[in-house]
Amino acid sequence: MAKVLIVDDAKFMRMTLGNMLKSSGHEVIGEGENGVEAISKYKELQPDLVTMDITMPELNGVEAVKEIIKEFPQAKVIMCSAMGQQKIVVEAIEAGAKDFIVKPFDEVRVDEAIKRVLGQ
Repeated sequence: MAKVLIVDDAKFMRMTLGNMLKSSGHEVIGEGENGVEAISKYKELQPDLVTMDITMPELNGVEAVKEIIKEFPQAKVIMCSAMGQQKIVVEAIEAGAKDFIVKPFDEVRVDEAIKRVLGQ
C-alpha cells in the first residue's frame, strides 16, 4: 500500500483522514500544517501520495502543489477542501493535482481517489 503525507492546517482533519487511510492499509509517514511544511516534508519523505488541503496559512495548497510538481513532476497529490468550488478544483488540477476530494470526507470516495491516482 501507499506511503502517504497528510497536509492540513486542522489537526482533526489530519487525524480523521489518517484513520481512514490506515484502515485501508496505507501508511501515514508524515503530516504538515501548511504549504511550506508540505514542500519540505515531501522533499524529506518522498511519499507515494500527498493529501493536501487548499486553504492553509503561510502557503496555500495550490501554491504548494505547484512547487512540489516543479521539482518532482511524478508527485501524486490529491487536493482536499471544504470548498468544492469549480474554480478551485480546476486551479488545483492545473497546478498538478491528480484528483480532488471534498470535506467532510467520505471513506469510499477517499479510497476510490487513492486507487485511481495510484493506478490500482
